[in-house]
Amino acid sequence: AASRAAADARGRSERPQSAAASRIIGISLQEAQQILNVSNLNPEEIQKNYEHLFKVNDKSVGGSFYLQSKVVRAKERLDEELRIQAKDEKEKGWKAET
Repeated sequence: AASRAAADARGRSERPQSAAASRIIGISLQEAQQILNVSNLNPEEIQKNYEHLFKVNDKSVGGSFYLQSKVVRAKERLDEELRIQAKDEKEKGWKAET
């Protein structure tokens, strides 16, 4: 509950769609960026860091299932933010044409 409240508080400073994604996935954009160690939303960098962190946190090699699940949730959150940004750019393009 405390984690959800903190995500909600951080979400207030985000755009409405971004804040909704933070509430649904359960972590904020900033937290997801920290987990995957990315400063900007570069899909290649996100994927590279995700694959590395997922692999090193595999339980079969002595990793932590909890940390691995945090890595997965962070990737989901960043992927959702990329989708939101792409949608916004597409909508801006349509508005500029009319």
